[in-house]
Amino acid sequence: MQAPIAWSTPPGGYGPWEQVVSTLTEALVGLGVHITLYATGDSSTRGELRSVVEHGYGQDPSYDVKVFEALHIARVFEEAGEHDIIHNHFDFLPLAWSRLVETPVVTTIHGLSSRRILPAYRAYDDRVHYVAISEADRSPELAYAATVHHGIDLDAFAYRAEPDRDGHVAFFGRIHPDKGTAAAIDIARAAGRRIELAGIVHDQQYFDAEVRPRLGADASYLGALSGADRASFLGAASALLHPIAFAEPFGLAVVEAFACGTPVVAAPLGSLPELVRPGVNGFLAATAAEASAFVARIGDIERARCRKDAEDRFAAATMARKYLAVYEKILSDRA
Repeated sequence: MQAPIAWSTPPGGYGPWEQVVSTLTEALVGLGVHITLYATGDSSTRGELRSVVEHGYGQDPSYDVKVFEALHIARVFEEAGEHDIIHNHFDFLPLAWSRLVETPVVTTIHGLSSRRILPAYRAYDDRVHYVAISEADRSPELAYAATVHHGIDLDAFAYRAEPDRDGHVAFFGRIHPDKGTAAAIDIARAAGRRIELAGIVHDQQYFDAEVRPRLGADASYLGALSGADRASFLGAASALLHPIAFAEPFGLAVVEAFACGTPVVAAPLGSLPELVRPGVNGFLAATAAEASAFVARIGDIERARCRKDAEDRFAAATMARKYLAVYEKILSDRA
């Protein structure tokens, strides 16, 4: 299992790819699979950990990123003969090594950041087995072994039958125009609800120009949250607002909110129509006005159904079993 090395696996804070790798690794170990995790040295796993760098370059700017990315990839492929499958979560760079080894390579594409990287994926389409994280994120130019939605550790997100009494709503995610942070404040304000916002600032100029001026008594920014604080934040809200402005490959915070029993009001872009079931675990709103109207109706959603939906579709073990089926098919076909 090849993780990114920007952050530890699992990450201490931000690091969605590392979090997914950790969740999948631990769930596979729980199913009796022997996993060797290639990640930073300060990572934690019940599998076997191997590393070439002590901690992530997101934590230590003194690292030369390209040097350690090269060493990280090299170690995985130099030791390929020890493994039945290499599962790459490190984007397109490891693909260039795939024809140099006999070991099958699976690559989870955690979102196509740009069409400019498609040539790399196309070049190895006949060698590497690609997995999409949503149907919406599939490229018609690539062949896929499967689509596997992310799973989460449900035990880490305690169910809350009732939100806080004030009925506030929440925004959780990168503070960036793509995520619609400022729009979330406007939606909450139009609906007469207080909003709490949390997440790492990925666009300081946007935060200073569009988000900070909107903050006030009814809109507070709590900073970046992780671990138990993240679950508590999501569970306390009457709804999670997710007014994205791009085709999001997958919304991890959306699924985490469901697990806490919190319904979601989201824009119908990217993977969101695959995650949000209108009237069951939230609503899809094409405009800010629609979103505000749905916030007023959020009490129509039963929080227990949100939790049940997360258990049925987004459990870590469900994700692990789907990936295990991919591995077994590849090895069976190869035999």
